[in-house]
Amino acid sequence: FLTTRGTGSHDSEVPLPVWKERTGETSAIKRARLLYESRKRGMLENCILLSLFAKKYLNTMTDSQLSQYDRLINEPSNDWDIYYWVTGAQDPPAEFNNEIMHLLQEFAKNRDMEQRLRQPDLEYLFKESQ
Repeated sequence: FLTTRGTGSHDSEVPLPVWKERTGETSAIKRARLLYESRKRGMLENCILLSLFAKKYLNTMTDSQLSQYDRLINEPSNDWDIYYWVTGAQDPPAEFNNEIMHLLQEFAKNRDMEQRLRQPDLEYLFKESQ
């Protein structure tokens, strides 16, 4: 069993570190880290959903939005929780019910009915510099 607090009674429980926002990180470094973390998740559904969301929105997010997104994808210890909140299967906790959550929930509805079968290729990152 994994726990965020390490207060469980099972000897096999491994305490997970408590999430802390990184300070001193430039916006460019934060965006690069969040892009990586959006693509490397614990489950395929979130890899696809978050990587496509990051491709569409990450480069235009404000510092406040970047912090909200960072907390959302890194503080919860269970990727299924994130998936259920984003898809509307469960209500998100108050601390995650914010501007980025609403944007991600709307994105997940896929109103344009785009095919979302895999993560985007990374070539789009280099088109601006060519």
